[in-house]
Formats: sequence, C-alpha cells, structure tokens
Amino acid sequence: MYGWIWRHLPGNVFVRILISTVLVVGVVFLLFQYVFPWAEPMLPFNDVTVDGAAGHPGTAVAGGIA
Repeated sequence: MYGWIWRHLPGNVFVRILISTVLVVGVVFLLFQYVFPWAEPMLPFNDVTVDGAAGHPGTAVAGGIA
C-alpha cells in the first residue's frame, strides 16, 4: 500500500517526502480533532472499579507487600 502511494505521488524524492509529511500531519490532525474525541466516550477507560477489600484507604505498605 505504501509503495503504491509513493509511486503515485508527483515530483522527485524531495517533493514526495514533503507531500508525504503533509499527508501524515493531516491524518494525525484529523484523528486528534475528530476521531479520538468521537470515540472517547465509547472507550472503557473511565469504568474503574476499585474496592477497599485489600486494605484501608489512604494507607500504603512499603514495597507493596501486605
């Protein structure tokens, strides 16, 4: 796929590198501005369940061993 894109870009190597860079920056921009904000509410990152059965809240054990 990348070879096909590279062969169909106009210009010499330097122009192709410039066009490729602009395309990659454009795709990253679109992902961060539109796709990721749209998908974020559907991701389970905020579904955190932590219970206090292992110890009391606010106490820490040195080395992480109870």
